[in-house]
Amino acid sequence: MNRQNEPSPTRRQMLNRTLRIGASLGIGTSAGLALPGCAGDDDRKGLSAADAARRLPELAEQLRKITNIPGLAWAVVHGNQTIAAQGLGVCQAGRSDTVNADTTFQLASVSKSLGATVVARQVGEGRVSWDSRMQELLPWFALRNPGSSAMLTVGDLYAHRSGLPDHAGDKLEELGYGQREVLERLRLLPVKPLRTEYAYTNAGLTAAAIAVAGAAGTDWASLSQHTLYTPLGMTRTTSVHAEFMRQTNRAISHARADDGSWHPGTLRNADPQSPAGGASSSVNDMARWLTLLLAQGRWQGQQLVAASALQPAMQPQAPGDHYGFGFNVGATDAGLKFISHSGAFMLGAATCFMLMPSLDAAIVVLTNGIPIGIPETLCRQFVDLMENGRLTQDWWTLYSEKIAPLMAPTGSLLQQKPPSSPVSPGPLQRYVGVYDNAYYGPLQISIVNNSLQLSLGPQAQTYALQHWDGTQFSFAPGNESAAPHSISLAVFTAGDTGPAQSIWLEFYDDEGQGLFTRRI
Repeated sequence: MNRQNEPSPTRRQMLNRTLRIGASLGIGTSAGLALPGCAGDDDRKGLSAADAARRLPELAEQLRKITNIPGLAWAVVHGNQTIAAQGLGVCQAGRSDTVNADTTFQLASVSKSLGATVVARQVGEGRVSWDSRMQELLPWFALRNPGSSAMLTVGDLYAHRSGLPDHAGDKLEELGYGQREVLERLRLLPVKPLRTEYAYTNAGLTAAAIAVAGAAGTDWASLSQHTLYTPLGMTRTTSVHAEFMRQTNRAISHARADDGSWHPGTLRNADPQSPAGGASSSVNDMARWLTLLLAQGRWQGQQLVAASALQPAMQPQAPGDHYGFGFNVGATDAGLKFISHSGAFMLGAATCFMLMPSLDAAIVVLTNGIPIGIPETLCRQFVDLMENGRLTQDWWTLYSEKIAPLMAPTGSLLQQKPPSSPVSPGPLQRYVGVYDNAYYGPLQISIVNNSLQLSLGPQAQTYALQHWDGTQFSFAPGNESAAPHSISLAVFTAGDTGPAQSIWLEFYDDEGQGLFTRRI
């Protein structure tokens, strides 16, 4: 074990990269799923939006038969009309409540694009700009680099170009820290130079959103409701988890077992990062929002969101030219430009939308299972049909193969056999105590049933420590950032006698923050 090695990407980091890159993939394989329409005249023109939409029920049913996903829904917009909106399957496995176009799903990271539209309205009304300085809007929020903090803007955080590490703050949220505490602790993390790299950061985007809400004299959920959801008639859309839970026609999260079966899971409460992942909606409601985007901010004859504020959000703003302000920016191999975003909760939600401005059409797909590529596949099939009149790629194989490795367990002890003659850890009592970490907070080690137990975070997340060798132990992380069956190291620093002085946790060492030193 070498603590100096650069940590490998976490599962959530890898997932984001795959979904971001996958949205614009233009290559695929011919093996695998036999999709209708894959063969045909290469010169055939693209289908109309209506004709392409008529193919979706067959394609969705085929995806469901292959994956057994409990439920999904989709909607298609062309011009100023919703021309298709449909559900398939059930809200919860083992129950009879069917999914329809009004079923509410958790949006996960599609919340970013929805929220960017909320910000764009405030930009258009002059309350803020994409270039507004965060120090002026939210003075208590800072980065480790004072120079970066002084120059940091709303747009920097919405474009993920702030210099914060990838997914900074996510594990703090999973441990139960509140929004303010998560955001304040980001200043402890190392940062890259401002605007030089793209690194997807839920907490950073959240800081920008609440800063904008503060400039409007309200909170984020209320701002979203009053300035976007209510004007568009999105009656089943909310940015508050409790309001989602009160709805009767809502989709339940599902995890997937090793044998491919689906089981109801825990619905994630993403309120601490609501602007980045905490919205919920139905495909009927989302179609209204897509209609607004296609019309460059106009709704029912009125300019609800200024086009001059919305357009920059859907144009490249980040290093790499693939991300705007809360929107992915991509193109097919033939050059058809589209705007998109995917969302994923490892606890059981996967979503996607794709918008093609030049064809005046858009699609959204929401599902109630862990991310395995279903929403991206159906969205991309629709784009392909509109562009080419047929399916030019086996999109299911392409997306599923890209995402499959993300479901694999992680940890340096994987595939390793425990030592046949491990060195004794000595008396377990010498490890017991409280260990401090400025970023993650205090960690408690105790003895439970003659074994060590680790407890961390405001919600006292506990892990049983299994002895590995000497002062090395293993534990199985069990939260949004860890795949099932992952194994991670916990290494104590201890001499031959006396109490241990520190503990290093592999799973929490993403940015070199994994060392906890003894307090008691």
